[in-house]
Amino acid sequence: MRGVPTGRPRRTAVAPRGRAAPHGAREDVRCAPRQGRPPRIGRMDVVIAGGHGKIALRLARLLTARGDRVRSLFRNPAHADDVRAAGAEPVVCDLERVGVAEVARHVDGADAVVFAAGAGPGSGAARKDTVDRAASVLMADAAERTGVRRFVQISSMGAGQPPRPGADEVWAAYVKAKGEAEDDLRARDLDWVILRPGRLTDDPGTGRVTLAEPPVGRAEVARDDVAAVIAALLDAPSVNRRTLELVGGDTPVAEAVAALSSPL
Repeated sequence: MRGVPTGRPRRTAVAPRGRAAPHGAREDVRCAPRQGRPPRIGRMDVVIAGGHGKIALRLARLLTARGDRVRSLFRNPAHADDVRAAGAEPVVCDLERVGVAEVARHVDGADAVVFAAGAGPGSGAARKDTVDRAASVLMADAAERTGVRRFVQISSMGAGQPPRPGADEVWAAYVKAKGEAEDDLRARDLDWVILRPGRLTDDPGTGRVTLAEPPVGRAEVARDDVAAVIAALLDAPSVNRRTLELVGGDTPVAEAVAALSSPL
C-alpha cells in the first residue's frame, strides 16, 4: 500500500468538467491553487524534472513498471522518444525559460515531484545557477501552487560546503547552487527529502546501499541504486524533511528506507 488514504477516489484521467472521461484520456490539468494533500493509495502520479537524465530514465522505468504514472519534463524535443521508451509521458518544458504558471500546469494533479535536473558536466558556471538552483526553486514553487506536498530533490555530496582547495570555478558554482537549492527547499512547508548521492556510476545496481543523514563518507553509488532508493522514498511518506546521503553499501534498499521510517 502506498501513501495515506484521503477519502477521495483517485483521478487518473478526466474529461472537461461535467463529462465522464473516456478510457485512456489524458488528465485535463489546471493551474489553480489548491490545498495540500497527502499521497494517495494505489497508483501514484509522479512528475520528474530533468526527465532525460540517466537517473530520471531509470526511475521512470521503475515507477511505470509497478503501475505508476510518470510525467517527465525535459528541454530538448529530440529526447521525447527516449522518455517515452522509459514508460513516461514526455513533456517538453525548458525550466530555464518558463514561469511558474506553465510549470504548474504540468505538475497539477501529481502526488510527488522529483527534481532530477542538472546543467550537466559540459556546462559553465552560469548554468549551474539557472538549472541546479533556479529550476529547483521553480519546481518547488509549482508544487506549492498546486498543492503537491511530496518533493524529492537530487542534490550532491558537498552541497553548500566550501569547495576543496584547487577546485575549478564550475565545480565551485555547482556546489554553491546545490546548497542554495537545498536551503530553499528546507524553508518550505513541503514533505521534502534531499538526497545526496556519492560519485555516480553506470555499473549494474546491487540493491544494497548505505543511506543515512550526513556524514556518510564519499564513495561510489550506481545510478540504478539511486533510482531504486528514490522509488522507495516515494512509498515512505513518513520519511520527510530529511537530508540523506547515499553510497553503495550492504543494506537492501527497502530495509535502508524502512530504517529511516522507524522512530528515532
